[in-house]
Formats: sequence, C-alpha cells, structure tokens
Amino acid sequence: MPARGNHIGLSLREKRKMSNALEKLRNIGIMAHIDAGKTTVTERVLYYAGKTYKMGEVHNGTAVMDFMEEEQKRGITITSAATKCPWKDFGINLIDTPGHIDFTAEVERSLCVLDGAVAVFDGSEGVQAQSETVWRQGQKYDLPCLCFVNKMDKVGADFEMTIESICDKLLANPILVQLPIGAEDSFAGVIDLIKMQAVFYQTEQMGATFEETEIPAELQQNARQHRNQMIELAAEYDAELMDNYVHDKPIDAEMIDRAIRKGTLSNKLHPVFVGSALKYIGVQRLLDGVVAYLPSPLDKSVLTGHKPNDKKKKISIKCDQSGSLVALAFKITSDVHGDLSFLRIYQGRLKTSSRVLNANRNRRENITRIFEMHAKERKSLDSAGAGDIVAVVGLKQTLTGDTICDPKKPVCLPSITFPQTVMNMSIEPKTAAEKVKLADALAGLRREDPTFECKTDTETGQTIISGMGELHLEVLQHKLVRDKGVDVRVGKPRVAYREAITKTAQAEGKFVRQTGGHGQYGHVVLQVEPLLTEDGHWSSDVAFDSTAPGDAVPREYVPNVERGSRDALGSGALAGYPVVGIKVTLLDGSFHSVDSSGLAFEQAAAKALEKAIEAAEPVLLEPMMRLQVVVPLANFGAVQGNLLAKRGLITNCRVHGNMQVIDAKAPLVETFGYSSEIRSVTAGRGTFTMEPLNYEKVPEQIARQIIF
Repeated sequence: MPARGNHIGLSLREKRKMSNALEKLRNIGIMAHIDAGKTTVTERVLYYAGKTYKMGEVHNGTAVMDFMEEEQKRGITITSAATKCPWKDFGINLIDTPGHIDFTAEVERSLCVLDGAVAVFDGSEGVQAQSETVWRQGQKYDLPCLCFVNKMDKVGADFEMTIESICDKLLANPILVQLPIGAEDSFAGVIDLIKMQAVFYQTEQMGATFEETEIPAELQQNARQHRNQMIELAAEYDAELMDNYVHDKPIDAEMIDRAIRKGTLSNKLHPVFVGSALKYIGVQRLLDGVVAYLPSPLDKSVLTGHKPNDKKKKISIKCDQSGSLVALAFKITSDVHGDLSFLRIYQGRLKTSSRVLNANRNRRENITRIFEMHAKERKSLDSAGAGDIVAVVGLKQTLTGDTICDPKKPVCLPSITFPQTVMNMSIEPKTAAEKVKLADALAGLRREDPTFECKTDTETGQTIISGMGELHLEVLQHKLVRDKGVDVRVGKPRVAYREAITKTAQAEGKFVRQTGGHGQYGHVVLQVEPLLTEDGHWSSDVAFDSTAPGDAVPREYVPNVERGSRDALGSGALAGYPVVGIKVTLLDGSFHSVDSSGLAFEQAAAKALEKAIEAAEPVLLEPMMRLQVVVPLANFGAVQGNLLAKRGLITNCRVHGNMQVIDAKAPLVETFGYSSEIRSVTAGRGTFTMEPLNYEKVPEQIARQIIF
C-alpha cells in the first residue's frame, strides 16, 4: 500500500533533494540604529538580486520595503517587512527591521525566527545607542552576524573608529574581510582581503557592474598587514589553515572562507564588509558574504520545545521536512481578506486547506492559503517546508508567539517576550455611533502589535491605550483614523508609572459568606518580598510560589490564589498603578470541605495581598530612559545644564569630530518635548536617541504630587 500523509514515505532521493535545498537557504534580518541605512541596503539587495527592476529610495518615499503610508511620509521603517530573493543559486528570506526604539517589538519578533543577521553601521557614527540594543537582541537569540560599515561616502566617515566602537561597545570580535579605498568624497571602492583585489564600482550603472583590479601600490602594504591579521584570527577555527599559516604554506581563498564560516557559525567571529548603499558600492560583496558565512536552517542547533501544559517534558525539534509540523507565529497583520499570520516553519511541511493545532490555546485552526511575501506583494504557494518563512490566511485564534503544530503531536515552542509599555494616552470616539467601531479597531491593533495595550479606567470610564513611546502612540492613532476608519479624540501622553515594595511582609485574608445553604469559604496567608534584578533594580516581573501544605490549602485552589493575587497586583496600593518586582508566596491557609471554592480563594488572596503590600512599605516607580545626545561642542554646556534640570544623570561624554556625544539617563516624564528643546538649544544641529532602561523610585516630593 502506498504511503500516505505529508511526513512519511519520502524516498532517500527526495530527502537528499530537500537537504540540498535547505543548505542553499538563508533566513536573515537587517538590523541597525535609525538612519544607518538598513532599508537602502535592502533596496539595493532586491535590485541586484533581480527582485525589483527600479531602485527604491527612502528619501523619495519609494522604498519597496517601507510600503506603509506612515513609513513613506516619515522616511523610517515602522513594521518589519519580509521578502524572498535569489542570489546566485541560493535563496534568501530577508526581513528589514525598524531602527526606532518605539518599534523594538518588531525587531524582537523578527530576530527570534531568523538564523543570521546583518548589522548595518553608519561609517561616520560607529556604534550608536540603538545599534547596541539590536545587537543585544541578536545575541539573546545567538544569531551569527555580519557587520556592514555603510555610508563611507559621508562626511566624517571613519572606518577604524567604527571598528573600534564595534569591539568596545558590542564586545564583538570583528574580522575584516574588506578595507575601504578612500573615505568621504574620495571613497571609490573596496579591497577584498581574501582574494587580494581592488573592486571599483560603476556608479553610472547603479553599481551593477564593477571592475576587479590590482590593489593600488600605495595601499598594498596596509592590505597585506590586515590580511595577515584576518588569517591569524580565522586560523583558530580551522586546523588546516592554522598549519599552513604557521609553516608558511600557500593559503587559498576557499580555506579562509571555510575557517571564517566556522568562526561565524559559532558566533565567535563577525566578518566586516564595507561600502555605501546610497552610492551602490559593496552590496553585492555583502550578499556573497551572506551565503558564504551565515548559517542555513540545517546549521542551527536543534530547537527544544515542550509538551503543552508541561514545560518539564522537553521535545527536540529538527529542521526536517519529513517530520511532524512545528511552526511559530511571529507576526500578525490585518488584511482585507482577514488576518495574515507570518510563520517560521521549524519542522515538517505545511499545506493549504489543512487542519493544524494552536498548541498554546488548544484550538484547531485551518490553513486556507499560503503565501511567499515580497513586502506587500504575495505569491501563492501550495505548501511550504521546514526552514521557510511564509504568511498564511485562515488562523482565527492565533496570536504572536503561538505554536502551530500537527494535532497528533502537540508541542509548544518557547514564546516571545516583549518589553513593558512605558506611556499611556486616553482615547475616545468623537461620536457615540463609533464606540463599537473603536472597540473592534483596538482589538485588531492588539492582535497585530504585542506591545500595544488598552484598558478601561474604572474611575473615569475612559479608554487608555499604552505603548512604547510618543511616536508609537502617534502611529497607532493614525492607524485608527486612516486604516480602521475611526475618528478619535486623544489626550496628552502620560507616563506609565509602577509600584513596588521595599520590605518583606505577611498578611492573611479571609472570604467567608455563610448563608442558609451552600456558602463561600477561603482563607490564605501570603508573604510578599521585593523581586530584584542582578543590578539591584526592581524586576519588571511578578513571581508566585506556594509552600502551603496540602491539608491547609488543597492543590486545586493554588491556581485560584495565584490568579487572585495577580489580579490584585494590577491596581496597586498608592496611586492605582500595577505592582511589579514582587514575589508572592502562599504560606498557609484553611478550607471548608463544603463551602470552599475557587472564587472564594481568589477573593481571599486579593484581600491578603492588599494588606501585605500596605505593610511592605510600597513606593512609586517611574520609567527611566537611556539617552544618547549628539550636539556641537559649542552647545555642550547648555545641553548639559538642560539635562541636569530634567533630573538627568550624565554617565559618559566623548568628542567625535566636532561634535560632543553625551550618554545619560533621565526620567521618561522629563523627556516629553525634548526633541523641540534640543533643536532650539543647538539651532537644529543636535540630535538624540533614547530607549527604556529600567524603573527607579520616584523622589518623595514628586511622588506626593502624583499620588495626591
């Protein structure tokens, strides 16, 4: 009888064919600080790969990957866009991620499903604030990474400074495979240290043609020195190369490439390429580096999942198209035909018109259509296999971070964690008729954006939306008006404060309702204590534990105690803000064999927690931001004074060219409108970037004003 199903009966020949196809697949992301040139690099990649026939430009609003109206208007990337393009005989799934900190969730959920990344740096600025953030995000997922020093034609371009900052700030191990020929206006091409050639690009042909020549005589000695350094670094990862290097035997390009690939795959080497995407220099060689050094899906370590509802039972997931289906939903977008869910398939094959399981929600779902995406365009597929990144239509209950799998073999992958929101804003429809429309639109945004939250203020009845910053909330507001068709009024942005405790305390709570018939009885004793991070700040998490004996609080009621505790933490004790950085432990309690219920224990836990927090000396916390301010030297004093007046703390200062770079931290509430202030103080020449740092205690006098 012939084999049936989508994961059995494959011949050895078919398996080899699939393996060869996977070896020639690269899933990569392009990440960087805002304005470092990520999207321009991506546009050049699409052009040279033959995916587009006209070069898109960010400054003209014609970039293919920045297809949202908001992105084209602002000239920044807001949402990660995916495409697949060919290079030589390889296939590259490419995701262009945002650089602005307000859209960090887009970076997080993209990097977690990729196999490698290209970090783009501004050659005149080196490593900037957001460069550090995205690099940390990449390292969190152990992503092998190439570095591309872009904008070498820009005034102030300094290749050596950029490499130093990559070493010092990112603690990376860059290995130079190229050197620039010239800088600023004189930047003309690159030196390939592996082939020892000079490469000059024809800008009038948009870099599509280039000339490989001998290295100019005046640059040969420097090139030889850097080539020796490159070989010395690479030799640590290949025994044959080390032997040839030590004994002065011939060393060919293939040997060097093999060694660099080994070092890159182990995330211990970071090959450095150089160019100017705007001037069409160096992008093709970068693509060669992607296929030569970054991993295929087969090169990544085996992923570990777990049984649904039992994290202790581990399940290994291999990149094998003949296995049972396992995929992760990493992005949801609204579409005229329904939600479009982006999936990374880790194991097995996915087919159209198939039935799958959402393991996180234990819901059966239908896959009606599968698409290969090219920004906003799509190509219909009949099926997709392990290693692929695709978009599907048909998933109704699935959210970002959910696992889609074979219903017969349920498995959950580690979910994606996102930072807490730091800013709130009230929002209301302009007419009563639009109230229901607003609720539906907010639910849609919540499905799309995991860092967007909305709730109703019980005291004022207002709808409060929360996000990662002023720009994030502004973009969400525009989405409501333009995309969802809801006319809204908004309040001023407000800081999302938190509350925490400073000492350990215990309290008991009882919920007793005795009536003629079946009553309610729940009794718990809870302990609360501060939950701190390694650096001594309050954690953004909440922990729960139980040490109560089973004859005091039956095991079946412990989840109710946890639920009641977590619900009570949402309203705080000082000013109604959520409590964070706290560990709650159930110590003891009692129950009634007839009257006890889950609801009674929830109510008892809420009462106990309220008393315990009051006894644990609660304090108000505010979000602190990490700032990097770049200003002319002449304006340093005024900017420094302005930062100190904002309760800011300057952590580092350094001179870069004729500009002063200031690293500082300041409370979020003090940074509202800072972009206007810094433009005013520096006559429009100063810039700044910021990102969430941590939560710290609000000074007493300011806390009193907020609370009362």
